[in-house]
Amino acid sequence: MDELIVRQGGCLTKMAITLDDAGRARYALRAGESRLDLNARLGQSLRLVHSGAIACTHCGRATRKSFGQGHCYPCFKRLAQCDTCIVKPETCHYFAGTCREPEWGERHCFQPHVVYLANSSGLKVGITRHTQLPTRWLDQGAIQALPILEVDTRQQSGFVEMLFKDLVADRTNWRAMLKGSIAPLDLCAERDRLFAALTGGLAELRERFGADAIRTLDAEPTRIDYPVLEPPTKVVSHNFDKTPSVGGTLMGMKGQYLMFDTGVINLRKFTGYEISVE
Repeated sequence: MDELIVRQGGCLTKMAITLDDAGRARYALRAGESRLDLNARLGQSLRLVHSGAIACTHCGRATRKSFGQGHCYPCFKRLAQCDTCIVKPETCHYFAGTCREPEWGERHCFQPHVVYLANSSGLKVGITRHTQLPTRWLDQGAIQALPILEVDTRQQSGFVEMLFKDLVADRTNWRAMLKGSIAPLDLCAERDRLFAALTGGLAELRERFGADAIRTLDAEPTRIDYPVLEPPTKVVSHNFDKTPSVGGTLMGMKGQYLMFDTGVINLRKFTGYEISVE
């Protein structure tokens, strides 16, 4: 399989990351139908070469530019998964009758979502479908994570997240995340502190959506170790659009980033780019 990817390559999708029983992240590079075990390549030479071709991950057509992490422009404008309400769930307009794909929205947005605290570049709040844990944490490079609430819909998770955003960040500083000098946090204590400060706001949401719609979770924090030989002291970012050949000695993986001794690259940003692996 490793030789197959060298010969044929394919279009990138985000790296597959799994968490083993010891809390260690394991990475696989995905290009077309091929897979490459990246943990086994740590400390070795690796080079990714972009052919110049980009394919839409939804319809497969060739596109000169990628929109919304791997879409051609028509799909970007048409698909519900590319709408701004995916980034800002509180702006969901399904009930206004203007959802781009109502059936897709019913399948993906009207199912339980989890509100969580994570430590990636410091304390942050986030939301995801309950089926996407721990994948969401791994994609963000979180070293700790704790589910704190479960809600019935994606829109409700957006309203809850808005409450927390007044007190805690909702974004990751990717440079700080990659440098790896993040102090561990007591996430249970942070959860209790935030719950105490937001009692009134949470009560209002429960009154609006129903007491059972926003449920407190009793979970234990998850700790995650990433395969990094040496984190970068200065973050230099590679870009296939500017430099089609990217590589060097593979120093580690964190989030959706590959770390080389020459710099780092966010592979998720280049979903749909055709590459070969050397």
